[in-house]
Amino acid sequence: MANIEELKSFATQVRRDIVRQVHKVSSGHPGGSLGCTEFFTVLYNEIMEYSTDFDMDGKDEDLFFLSNGHISPVFYSVLARSGYFPVKELNTFRLINSRLQGHPTTHEGLPGIRIASGSLGQGLSVALGAAQAKKLNGDKHLVYTLHGDGELQEGQNWEAIMYAGGKKVDNIISTVDLNGQQIDGSTDKVLNMGNIKAKFEAFGWDVLEIKDGNNIEQVIAGLKEAKEHTGKGKPVCVLLTTVMGHGVDFMMHTHEWHGKAPNDEQLESALAQNPETLGDY
Repeated sequence: MANIEELKSFATQVRRDIVRQVHKVSSGHPGGSLGCTEFFTVLYNEIMEYSTDFDMDGKDEDLFFLSNGHISPVFYSVLARSGYFPVKELNTFRLINSRLQGHPTTHEGLPGIRIASGSLGQGLSVALGAAQAKKLNGDKHLVYTLHGDGELQEGQNWEAIMYAGGKKVDNIISTVDLNGQQIDGSTDKVLNMGNIKAKFEAFGWDVLEIKDGNNIEQVIAGLKEAKEHTGKGKPVCVLLTTVMGHGVDFMMHTHEWHGKAPNDEQLESALAQNPETLGDY
């Protein structure tokens, strides 16, 4: 278990990794990745029980499924710095024949990746299958997922949400990143989804909220509370309010950096705001 300062240091280095990955190939999705940095930092350092001796079955360990796969830069950084594969491999992000494609894939056998998540809206369906398999196998570990708020506009999510509540799949914790932004603008302007909490509750979910998803302490407390709510007959949803582009001032609070890479000058500014802590690759 790391202390708060160690976790903050880890998150700062992850932010460096994110902007450096997308800058190198002038391609990628930094906004949502930066906003979810604290979530991934806490999940892999404080919450999940897992082994870096990776296999696809994932027996006797917690599993994580990234549904909004375009925020792969933060996922790759945390996987590498958690020991799944060499940190230097981050240099290959989005290159031809790399295991680190723009959206996570499985055919190249990247440790830590159990599903391809380039198409939005499918992650929860797969995760529910894994959660039910754990129940059938007598495995008491949990399944975690992450989704974007804009991603909830995809209909398949709601079939899975209805199924999870109806079948009382209570060994899953699904987090929704509420940053209020998607590629074409704010979620409210593109397609206002109304009261997301009420919708999940109407489908039979237990819903918790983390009001500041970029605050390490709040994320730890919120996810630990979510674990306490599992095993009680309801799937658990965590609504995580974040700021898109958090930690890089010119990327914050706007959809413009959803899928845009920084130029050389912007990279230097972003790195200056996030001093090196664990060593670049």
